[in-house]
Amino acid sequence: MTTRLAGLTGATLPQVAPVCHECVWWQSRTGGRRVDKARWIEKAETEFGAWGTVYYDDDRRVLGSMQYGAARLFPLADDLPAGPPSDDAVLVTCAYLLDRSSPWVLQSLFLAAIADAKDKGAAALETFAYRYPEGESDYERFLVHRTVFPRDFLADFGFGTVRSSGQVELVRLELGGLVPVLEGKRSKVLRVLREAFLPEPVPAPRP
Repeated sequence: MTTRLAGLTGATLPQVAPVCHECVWWQSRTGGRRVDKARWIEKAETEFGAWGTVYYDDDRRVLGSMQYGAARLFPLADDLPAGPPSDDAVLVTCAYLLDRSSPWVLQSLFLAAIADAKDKGAAALETFAYRYPEGESDYERFLVHRTVFPRDFLADFGFGTVRSSGQVELVRLELGGLVPVLEGKRSKVLRVLREAFLPEPVPAPRP
């Protein structure tokens, strides 16, 4: 299967999961006035360009998407536990996966965000992580929560802790150390994802 990545913009937004179309959770401050999504998109694309990535298969079916951008575009992050993000970072806010049988999608979305942030001259990529208890299901870790990512998964990319609050951490990947980190960790990251997204066993038909 061949795949294709495209920027998440106002033009591609209608193709991703419907829940993302009008969502302005990250764009609005706690208790503040609701942000107009169309106006925010115009501002984001003027200041930053595409504000995420969409992942398609060869049939043009969307397998997942990720939102990210300059940290200043997501004011809610300032109010979250372990926030605020750093001014010099691109912030990954959320990812939505539509096909749990495609384990490479989340990895590919993170790799695309890393490359885009580096191309745009950002010093680092940051996101919010959660330290799940031992034995937590992979479904819970990778599919239920769209706005925080497993701390151990991010550690395999080379993210380090900026600050923590309870089980939540703000983590940071310094882009200057990108190549050696990813070359050493890529196989482990893919193995974790493959285990997380393998399809549920199908019961054998009775004779």
